[in-house]
Amino acid sequence: HQTIDTEGNQQALYADSDFEDLPITPCLRTDGSDVRVSIEFPGRVVQVKVWQARIGHVALYLLDTDLAENSADDRNITHRLYGGDRVTRIQQEIVLGVGGVRALAELALTPTAWHINEGHPAFLVLERARTLVAQGLSFSAAMEAVAASTVFTTHTPVPAGHDHFSAESISIYFPWLRKQLGLTEEQFFALGLVNGGHEFNMTALAIRGSRFQNGVSRIHGGVSSRICAPLWPELEPRENPLSYVTNGVHVPTFLAPEWADQFDKFLGFDWSHQAGGHGFQERLEAMPDHLFWSVRQSLKAQMLHLVRHRVARQHFRNHGSEAHLDRLLRYADPINPNVLTVGFARRFATYKRATLLFRDLTWLRTIFGDETKPVVFIFAGKAHPADVPGQDVIRELNRIARMPEFEGRILLLEDYDLHLARRLVSGVDVWLNNPMYPLEASGTSGMKGGINGVLNLSVLDGWWGEGYDGLNGWAIKPVSEIFDEARRNFEESRTLYEVLQDHVIPTYYRRGEMGYSPEWIRMAKRSIASILPRFSSTRMVNEYLAKFYLPATRQGRRYAESDFEPARRLALWKQHVREVWPKVTVRRLDTPQKSIAFGEGLRLEVGVFLEGLRPEDVALELLIAKQAGHEDDSQPKSYRFESEGTQTERGEQRFALELSPEICGKLEYRIRLYPQHELLTHPFELGMMRWL
Repeated sequence: HQTIDTEGNQQALYADSDFEDLPITPCLRTDGSDVRVSIEFPGRVVQVKVWQARIGHVALYLLDTDLAENSADDRNITHRLYGGDRVTRIQQEIVLGVGGVRALAELALTPTAWHINEGHPAFLVLERARTLVAQGLSFSAAMEAVAASTVFTTHTPVPAGHDHFSAESISIYFPWLRKQLGLTEEQFFALGLVNGGHEFNMTALAIRGSRFQNGVSRIHGGVSSRICAPLWPELEPRENPLSYVTNGVHVPTFLAPEWADQFDKFLGFDWSHQAGGHGFQERLEAMPDHLFWSVRQSLKAQMLHLVRHRVARQHFRNHGSEAHLDRLLRYADPINPNVLTVGFARRFATYKRATLLFRDLTWLRTIFGDETKPVVFIFAGKAHPADVPGQDVIRELNRIARMPEFEGRILLLEDYDLHLARRLVSGVDVWLNNPMYPLEASGTSGMKGGINGVLNLSVLDGWWGEGYDGLNGWAIKPVSEIFDEARRNFEESRTLYEVLQDHVIPTYYRRGEMGYSPEWIRMAKRSIASILPRFSSTRMVNEYLAKFYLPATRQGRRYAESDFEPARRLALWKQHVREVWPKVTVRRLDTPQKSIAFGEGLRLEVGVFLEGLRPEDVALELLIAKQAGHEDDSQPKSYRFESEGTQTERGEQRFALELSPEICGKLEYRIRLYPQHELLTHPFELGMMRWL
């Protein structure tokens, strides 16, 4: 729990869980004993108990080291997620990765696809490989078999957010695993090395141990491709295997029941299955405006009741007076919920820029100055207990909220939790989000607001870069990254003020004779119609299923056929390619032509020193595209060279391509060579490429 005192200082309060009060049960063996697994730690063995929570048809398994058989320090490993130091962190990740695999084995569960979220559980890759090595596979073949059925998702948009451990820590905790895998200390540590670094990077291990990788929005996928580019050193970031699946929210959880009831009446009971169709939007737009507005106002009133309760509890605990409380709550009136209310609730990390609104207090006073069009901003969120800059953000918010001219117009609520979150995302009028681009991986709170008819006002980052259509909210276009942080904050805060002053506030208060703004309702309906189908967890899971889970299952089974013969074969082929690739060279044999007439044929010849590789072990391609900056600029077209079956006088393998370009104008072309094999999951997974 979180409390905030009168000076804006955050106190983090932790309460131990009483398992008797939680909807979880111990996992039991057939003889009635607890399911437990043991994990090798330096000089000892740590026991781990497995618990189960049932959520509908889904089983959630939880790992617990708080057992009498363990030492006091080891009992604390699973006590607090973000507690402790780097030692606690590596211990937690060993319990999660190694212990998680062993727990599933004890439960006789055999996943066909494994999904690593962030690098935290990445040690599972090595534990799974260990079981295959014990069956007689080489380590490299075992890693191919494991990676083929593994998906890795990164949620972190900055390099510093990826866990890493010292060589000393890896050496201390994994001598047993290194020995069983048949690796030297140097080989083991190399599994987590990036670009000649000196620490073991968990993201690097996760990527090397998976063949399906993704970020959590289109923008974040591009950012992650650049961050992780050193793992595919010869590829351009946009072509490496890391793609994206944009996050989604669980609609039954975050859609207010009032909306679900109205949708059943006006859209039909199958509306959740028809939400992606054109008819869904038409039927939603046909819903009477006065009814739509009454639902919005009812949800807003419920939200304001909770806000008043939270503010009062916080105020009186901090020894405030009743008269002062009345002043704080004068715009938060659930009986008359007609004040434009803007919400900002999330983790108080500095990159989320909760204080961007306060860059120009004079301008902000002007925005607040029209008493006929009042505005109230509600802030809530927590800073990590170790995040001092994040806690400074809370103190600054508190300082400004206590200024006499802003009291009641800016509310800072403590102890942000799911109950408050559900009320805010369904009850406010506008959801504000202004992170520093491109540091918002996805964001989901804006989706939760959007499906409830809340209008987003957000920087075009994360999911909003895909969700904004010009009619369902407002956008803050990010200033170019070439400018420093101060300049970007200045420019984007100006945009925020202008959008509030010129668009948001006038639209909300442009009320007709019925007491509401028809334009606002039109945008709110558009928000639901455009966001609910595209940003639901149903769409997200289906996308993971199609792009990753099913292909990973198929590839994993394919590699396991005939006692893992394909995995063994691919591992040997990759080893050979890695050995000879540094010596492979490519050169033009023909004389390049500067121009040709449209429709005219073109022949290109290239010689390749294969250094023991076969012609079928490589792909040689010509890429042609419009010259950069052309209005028809698009993805390049690729054309495959064929081996001529002959050699040059130097002993190079001769490749040729005859074509008539399908596009005209000023063209750019490049020739590239890369290894190919029928068993590769991604054509560029080796990260090797020669350009000509």
